[in-house]
Amino acid sequence: MSRFHARLGTLRQLEILLAVHRTGSVTGASKQLFLTQPTVSMQLKKLSDAVGAPLYDQVGRKLVFTQAGEEVVKSTREIMGCFEQLDMKLADLKGLKSGTLRLAVVTTAKYFIPHLLGDFLKHYPDIDVDFKVGNRQQIIDWMENGEDDFYVFSHPPKNRELDLQDFMPNPLVAIAPQDHPLAGLDQVPLQQFAEQPFLMREEGSGTRDAIEKQFEDLAIQPNVRMVIESNEAIKHAVMSGLGVSILSSHTLAFGGSSGLVQLDVEQLPIVTRWYLASLKGKKLSVVARTFMDYVAKNSSIDSLDELNT
Repeated sequence: MSRFHARLGTLRQLEILLAVHRTGSVTGASKQLFLTQPTVSMQLKKLSDAVGAPLYDQVGRKLVFTQAGEEVVKSTREIMGCFEQLDMKLADLKGLKSGTLRLAVVTTAKYFIPHLLGDFLKHYPDIDVDFKVGNRQQIIDWMENGEDDFYVFSHPPKNRELDLQDFMPNPLVAIAPQDHPLAGLDQVPLQQFAEQPFLMREEGSGTRDAIEKQFEDLAIQPNVRMVIESNEAIKHAVMSGLGVSILSSHTLAFGGSSGLVQLDVEQLPIVTRWYLASLKGKKLSVVARTFMDYVAKNSSIDSLDELNT
């Protein structure tokens, strides 16, 4: 048997290494783990000495992991994953469901996923949730590490091997301030709507991708006035009369719609679906399988009203 494990370092050192890799800095890791920066640096130095090679280089203010460092990080994730799997399996044998569910969701999903989690955690109160939010491109980037159990998209990447579970509609609707000239009109032509000052989500947003595809398919060019990086900021900009936009109806139902009106526009809403995605071939934990089964039982949800009941 290899004796490498005897000199590799402690589990705490490996945990610190993952935190530094995840946050990109010693400062970020120290805050995340409630340790002092000197303690983090000292433990990483010991781990580096045990490995016999530098784990990362300091390039300006940025940490760049070496090939050896990336290999240690990769193996550490597998080691920590084994411990988590064992913990969950032992709890399952005792008739319990405990452990951590790791979810990474696109920004729009943050409005309704907590409602799904609320009922789920009533059934399994011993389960913890690691909940991350980012735009579509950030979620795709996080997939590289493979640390999360599931990723929630309305537009999953086509160049990744994923297991997808369709569980809920995601209609994208036209919005305007309540006193807008188009408010209250029936069947506003999409061209007329597109001529209004338009507020667009940022590059990398799934909502933006869907909007651009819809306009492109219909050979219509929106009059983009501003690019804004969050649904909330877009809603407030629309309320302030800066323009119109297209957002998921979930941002209105769960995030508030005061001062806004939904317009009746031809070729809208853009109908998309929400997907629970997992990396194909990745073994799901007991907790992850439990959540997937829960979502499958609720996959017939067809409206926001059903989700709220």
